[in-house]
Amino acid sequence: MLRALIFDVDGTLAETEDLHRQAFNRAFSEMGLDWVWSPATYADLLSVMGGKERLAHYVETEQAANADALRPHMAEIHARKTRIYGDLVEAGQLALRPGIARLVAEAKAGGVRLAVATTTSRPNVDRLLAVNFRHGSEAVFDAIASGDEAERKKPAPDVFTLALERLGVAPSEAIAFEDSAAGIRSARDAGLPVIATRSRYTESHRLEGAFSAISDLGEPGQPHRHIDGVAWPDGVVTLAALQAWYAARGA
Repeated sequence: MLRALIFDVDGTLAETEDLHRQAFNRAFSEMGLDWVWSPATYADLLSVMGGKERLAHYVETEQAANADALRPHMAEIHARKTRIYGDLVEAGQLALRPGIARLVAEAKAGGVRLAVATTTSRPNVDRLLAVNFRHGSEAVFDAIASGDEAERKKPAPDVFTLALERLGVAPSEAIAFEDSAAGIRSARDAGLPVIATRSRYTESHRLEGAFSAISDLGEPGQPHRHIDGVAWPDGVVTLAALQAWYAARGA
């Protein structure tokens, strides 16, 4: 029996990454730093999982001459960035990706448990979910596992393992949704089957390991683009279609 759906956040629930980039740039400006992360620069930095880790990597590699002086300010820079990101989200600049709200509603109505497993920090998750789900994150999701709770970031499986523990389900009873190669590996190493949806910053990623790769979850009348693996009826991922796939898998 399919008992749970587990979602990544950045690039999966919503196209968050460019808003993160904008928030970093505003934080840099407010802190008197002349750094500007272009979309191309940020795409490269996304190979480092986690915003704090991404910032540290940039300082150590691109600002190495000033790294000693900058390290004491890293926490303040990231905290400022998190606040700015939250303000941008609350201003309505970030909607859910196609099919997310619909599938979440179907799962809630069908008694399927829901979780988030993400490398982003908990405040970022809460702001996004509070704006896009009327009843708030805790009323919608049964478990949230965030990057500041996991010992290791993706591609390590820690955050998915934590989500499974909090849900009280086995990996064989759940499906994960991811958008990146690192996320797919993380979910797979936790024992989860994965559906991959392409996002703006993962267009170049190989989606190996996902049993289905698609552009998004699709909406009735607005089908997604099939990329590889399992194809979904009418180009829409529904709870009924997921349950049918799950039942056929175990047959």
